[in-house]
Amino acid sequence: MTKKISIAIHGGAGTLIKGQMTPEKEKAYTHALEIALDAGYKVLSKKGTAVDAVETAVKHLEDSPLFNAGKGSVFNHKGFHEMDASIMNGKNLEAGAVALISGIKNPVSLARDVMEKSQHVFLAGYGAMEFAKKLNYSLKKPEYFFDQLRYDQWQKIKDTAEFQLDHVQDKKLGTVGAVACDSFGNLAAATSTGGMTNKALGRIGDSPVIGAGTYANNKTCAVSCTGSGEFFIRGVAAYDVSCLIELKNMELSKAAEQVIHQRILEIGGEGGLIAVDAKGNIAMPFNTDGMYRAMRTSGCSEHPQGIKKILIYKE
Repeated sequence: MTKKISIAIHGGAGTLIKGQMTPEKEKAYTHALEIALDAGYKVLSKKGTAVDAVETAVKHLEDSPLFNAGKGSVFNHKGFHEMDASIMNGKNLEAGAVALISGIKNPVSLARDVMEKSQHVFLAGYGAMEFAKKLNYSLKKPEYFFDQLRYDQWQKIKDTAEFQLDHVQDKKLGTVGAVACDSFGNLAAATSTGGMTNKALGRIGDSPVIGAGTYANNKTCAVSCTGSGEFFIRGVAAYDVSCLIELKNMELSKAAEQVIHQRILEIGGEGGLIAVDAKGNIAMPFNTDGMYRAMRTSGCSEHPQGIKKILIYKE
């Protein structure tokens, strides 16, 4: 029996206040989100897997310089890019993650290869790069990842101990991610990031950490987080949503909102998440002023034409 298909994506949360962004920039973000959303949904509509859908959507976001992942990654304290990514299959709880990698065009694809072509879950740094070389990944030169805005941000604080969560102007907590429910009721989640501007060499946030930034389990939900990574790691945020559903029998929306509006806030965390359950329900809570996000579902009795939303600010 074919089930309802759903996908949600995010491109970071933060101080995104309506009117502060130029109409041109707002249009550019909306367009980039729609391209990624539609690409992932197309996979699902052709009875593709949730894993294929989230990888496809995240790759499109990584290819855009607008988001802090892949091509748009920020500069670390030493002036280069260290990227992290993860992916998880809710059908069998298999997962793959990479951290501290450079030159890889689509980190999410390398994370998937760790999941499917190795006996491990998490590879970092030199080991992850050696694994990529064995799979004949071609490395992009540093110029591919160069963005003038990101470079200028780094120049302002490069000789200090400070770090910044992506854009200085709007304080966007930059990470990209996707969650999906396919026509067989299987779930998947993926997350990718360039981290924080001027971050310490070797710093790893929540994005590649299974259970913190990414989690998927067919019995509960699939989750991708964006925000202040250290707090999402401490709060085991992604798994926390799943745990509330499993152990407290909460609905998806209530569990996601409790994690973002209560449990993460209580320990000082900022950000948001996207989540989907096996019924195709979607939640996209955030405790900041805004979050780049989008969702699309197939038709059902309540919404025969399905639902499609692309949002930046609070509704």
